[in-house]
Amino acid sequence: MVKRKKIVAGMMIIVMLLASFLLAGTYSKQITNAAPAKQTKKYKIVIMPKLVGIPYFNAAEEGAKKAGKDLGVEVIYTGPTKADAAEQVKMIEDLITKGVDCIAVAPNDPAALTPVLKKAQQKGIVILDWDTPADPKLVKYSVHQIDDKVYGEHIWDLLVKAMGTDKGEYAIITGGLSAKNLNTWIDYGLKYAKKKYPNLKLVTDKIPSDEKQQVAYQKALELIKAYPNLKGIIGISTPAPLGAAQAVQEKKLQNKIAVVGTALPKDSKPYLKDGSLDYATLWDPAKLGYLTVWVAKKALDGQKIKNGDYVPNVGKIQVKPDGKTIIMGPPTDFTKDNVDKFNF
Repeated sequence: MVKRKKIVAGMMIIVMLLASFLLAGTYSKQITNAAPAKQTKKYKIVIMPKLVGIPYFNAAEEGAKKAGKDLGVEVIYTGPTKADAAEQVKMIEDLITKGVDCIAVAPNDPAALTPVLKKAQQKGIVILDWDTPADPKLVKYSVHQIDDKVYGEHIWDLLVKAMGTDKGEYAIITGGLSAKNLNTWIDYGLKYAKKKYPNLKLVTDKIPSDEKQQVAYQKALELIKAYPNLKGIIGISTPAPLGAAQAVQEKKLQNKIAVVGTALPKDSKPYLKDGSLDYATLWDPAKLGYLTVWVAKKALDGQKIKNGDYVPNVGKIQVKPDGKTIIMGPPTDFTKDNVDKFNF
């Protein structure tokens, strides 16, 4: 009897072990066949300005970094300390080696950057440009602040308005001679002035300032000395109108020489208030930095960007018929009467 009980108990143990084995096998199979957990990659997005250390690109950096936090991507904001295309090339070479997902660049010289951007593209890196166009054959999207033609024409309208006449001598102080966005605005403005303001006389070719206010100031002093009948100066690039206004302020020529150009309201304020700068016109560069990161993230996600899309912290954007040119929006004009309303 005892022996029989032992046999029954042994059989029960074998049955229990077999059942456990079968259950374990079924569970293991379920795990094996289960869908893999979804992996989310944190993109590395490079935003490269023409140069770092000037207020305009400092503000753009703030916007880009905010977008990085909001969108969950790593933003690497880096650029040369002077407007040097060769330095940008070296930095991009290094970024290719380190490995990043997207490079959005504002080229100092688009042609100089074409070979290295092509190399980056061949490595699978998404290429964008922002603030200043690069080689259009290489970029997935081109992020523009404004419509170039409208903006160029607008600057010349502001000059005539500030001068109080459409006749007289004027000069242009620009940033760098190779900067495509600056050249585009100037070209549109000159073409427009030739038709609408034929009595305006450009006294000399556009004068570079190397994106430095002090250089623009010195160039403006030279212009004032060389052309005693000068009635206006256009500054293209954010330091240029400030340097021109500084020269006019120093010479106390506020009522004789009008100065207009592309500048931030915070930097422009002292010159606008005393009349040495008549109009500054620009956009919020922080929004431009934010938009660029937003576009990069969409491109990396394989999502299409459409005309009229709403971008948080930026607003509605315009996408040109080519499907790759993105316009942030219209500029804002700053004067002594409204400059206190802005804090960028």
